[in-house]
Amino acid sequence: MPFTDRSDGTIFYVKKDTTRLFRFSTARASTPKDPAVAELLWGDRVRLELNRDGSIREENGRARARARGRFGWIDRAHLGTRPLLELYFIDVGQGDGVLIRTPNGRHILIDGGYPRQSQPTGKNAADFVDWKFVKDYESPDKAIELDAMICTHNDHDHYGGLGDLLDPDQRQGGAQVELDAAQVFVDRFYHAGLSWWKTATDSRTLGSTASTTMGRMQTLLLGDRDSLVAGLASGALPRLQGYWGDFLEKVRDAKTRAGEPTQVQRLSHLTGFLPGFDGTTPTATGQTPEPSIHVLAPVEFVVDDAPALRSFTGGSDISTNGNSVLLRLDCGAVRVLLTGDLNTKSQGALLQDYKGMESVFECDVAKACHHGSGDVAYSFLEAMAPCVTVISSGDSEGHDHPRPEIIAASAMTGHREVVKDQVVTPLVYLTELARSAELGKFSKMHTVDDADVEIAELDLATLRATARVTMAGDLNPTTTKRRLRGGYMVTGLVYGLINVRTDGKRILCAALNEKDRTWNIAVVKPKPRGA
Repeated sequence: MPFTDRSDGTIFYVKKDTTRLFRFSTARASTPKDPAVAELLWGDRVRLELNRDGSIREENGRARARARGRFGWIDRAHLGTRPLLELYFIDVGQGDGVLIRTPNGRHILIDGGYPRQSQPTGKNAADFVDWKFVKDYESPDKAIELDAMICTHNDHDHYGGLGDLLDPDQRQGGAQVELDAAQVFVDRFYHAGLSWWKTATDSRTLGSTASTTMGRMQTLLLGDRDSLVAGLASGALPRLQGYWGDFLEKVRDAKTRAGEPTQVQRLSHLTGFLPGFDGTTPTATGQTPEPSIHVLAPVEFVVDDAPALRSFTGGSDISTNGNSVLLRLDCGAVRVLLTGDLNTKSQGALLQDYKGMESVFECDVAKACHHGSGDVAYSFLEAMAPCVTVISSGDSEGHDHPRPEIIAASAMTGHREVVKDQVVTPLVYLTELARSAELGKFSKMHTVDDADVEIAELDLATLRATARVTMAGDLNPTTTKRRLRGGYMVTGLVYGLINVRTDGKRILCAALNEKDRTWNIAVVKPKPRGA
């Protein structure tokens, strides 16, 4: 279900690393600088305006255009017709969220962070996806269309934001409503198999296990759509439990653009390629190739003629994280590895499962395992050896991610390239570090009629502000009071979105600068395989 773009010849893509969308068609003598509305990145989608006669509106080599939800003028020479593979590592605070757009316009959303109500900022992946389709793409019916939604595992900081996107109440009413999309369509929903269940003896469990010659195995797995519907049936035992069950009810009710129920499928290494992404989808000659997407984990076993997954010792969280969906995207010469919350035990098991084939984990871009947790095997990082590592972590989550030794290990094991005594790779990006807040000290207060009142005229000892503060993952906010004297307000916020673009030959990474809203970019080449 590729997103249907305009077919009137007005859609172009930026072909330079960066270019500006200007306010005017030419620099004006009365303006000291030619002000920019926005700085655009390589591969950004641009819609050009037409004159009444159908020709492109153009003046002084600049075309009237809309990009990133804004209007302006852009140098026509900086535009081409080649879309890229785009990966957006979304700043969801504690958790993961990745949106992928392929050159053919197909969209995959992987995880979404905690639900909005449990986020300190009140934002998660649903907000970015909503902006992307409604504001950036200008979806005519305000619809979000996902070819695939993937939940790497059943932790709240991964599926919560997916639930917000699927929840009709987020778009039709209620205090938490911030989404502009009127409809959300999902062709296929994929998951790892492990689920939270309620049984006759346990109020919350991963289900039955079995002891085998290969170790203890989890034998109660969620499967296809029929399995999901049965697991949600009233009176069912075992029954899908808690917030995970609430989320899967939204998946059950999701629809495709054609009005059909969203397909549901469990992923494992036996899946091979993600359906529809086996690398055979054609693209025009000279265009960026569509990616192939390999499913490398979880590794599936058979117990009593039924599928099973490893049960890792150390508690249920070790098993849920350890059985995360592991994906590798191949686009031309570029490889991207998306690792979910894999941990030391599962990484050691994977190295054994793929013994002699460890090169399957080798990549150019890696989403770091488990938000930069210290529970990571150095040997697995060595097998990945990426040029670029992206760590998705967040403030105030209580986990102290990313760990300093893992940031160091990511650099030590990354592919090393030094040119003219300057480090080219490895690069390590942190969504948390890329996020920034602009603070301002209170100087005036305003009444409802906007009359200014100087702070100095007020008795600040009697003025206090009450704030509702939500820590990451908390279901309810706490209330705190602070004096206004010496207090600060947030006057601007730059989210730590990490952009990765590739045409299969080169890789561009970008994060937004707080001060001037320009891009801090790095361009690297994929490493030779086996290096």
